[in-house]
Amino acid sequence: MYIPDIHKNENPQEINSFIQTNSFGILVNQLDGKLSATHIPLELDVNEEGKQVLYGHISRENPQWKSFVSNNEVLAIFSGPHSYISSSWYDHENVPTWNYSAVHIYGTIKVIEGEALLASLKKLVDKYEAHSEKPVRVEDLSEKTMRQTRGIVAFEIEIREIQAVKKLSQNRDDKNYQNIISELEKTGETNSAAVAKEMSKCKK
Repeated sequence: MYIPDIHKNENPQEINSFIQTNSFGILVNQLDGKLSATHIPLELDVNEEGKQVLYGHISRENPQWKSFVSNNEVLAIFSGPHSYISSSWYDHENVPTWNYSAVHIYGTIKVIEGEALLASLKKLVDKYEAHSEKPVRVEDLSEKTMRQTRGIVAFEIEIREIQAVKKLSQNRDDKNYQNIISELEKTGETNSAAVAKEMSKCKK
């Protein structure tokens, strides 16, 4: 991903938090010479070897997994809040643009089975059931229900490279920067408000 220096995010804690908050990502790899992509939760963790990894699973009927062994290079994409930035919000003539945050992770993927598969499912369910009134636990599911795990392929991605962009008008002077925040807040749109909040946090 092309990232101008001014927009690079190289803060590991920020990046980890971003991935955990925006964990519904896109898994991209090559299948039979063509690019293939699936939208799925991808959870950040540390494996038994102390290496940072992503884990997740896809349907066994999804042919994408069949290339995990023959071509184990994958890309995981995570997107955060984004919003159009009108050039009318500047005190000078300029072009409009788009503010956004995103993380690209490059790594090698391997299929996991047995106890490792169940452990990854448990972590996933525990995370998303945490705020449920009656949280579901994998340990409490019946044998009949758990047979459905035969229909998934679980995996672990060992992270090789992380590229993170935080394009939030860092190139603007204080007056224009604050005006962009104000105009974003006025839109009443969820994404725009989230971008304004991020801009307020990362003020130069």
